[in-house]
Amino acid sequence: MTKNELIAAVADKAQMTKTAAASAVDATFDAITGALKKGGEVKIMGFGNFRVVKRAAREGRDPRTGAPVKIKAARRPRFSAGKGLKDAVNK
Repeated sequence: MTKNELIAAVADKAQMTKTAAASAVDATFDAITGALKKGGEVKIMGFGNFRVVKRAAREGRDPRTGAPVKIKAARRPRFSAGKGLKDAVNK
């Protein structure tokens, strides 16, 4: 599902215009992104949790040459599916 398909589905389910649905979807994504940027978590009961994990600096290999490459430490977003979502997918 693409973002435009998601917007269309939200508009249909909520009986709203696509413009209003696009604003709602964008606001949701912005709120989640903002919370993660601040290092927080977003917990949506029955759906899942969004959080940030820290990855330590490490050494990797260039796949073409096999030469060692230093990979910087980074923060990465992670999503863990909640029980409700897992149950819905497995029905």
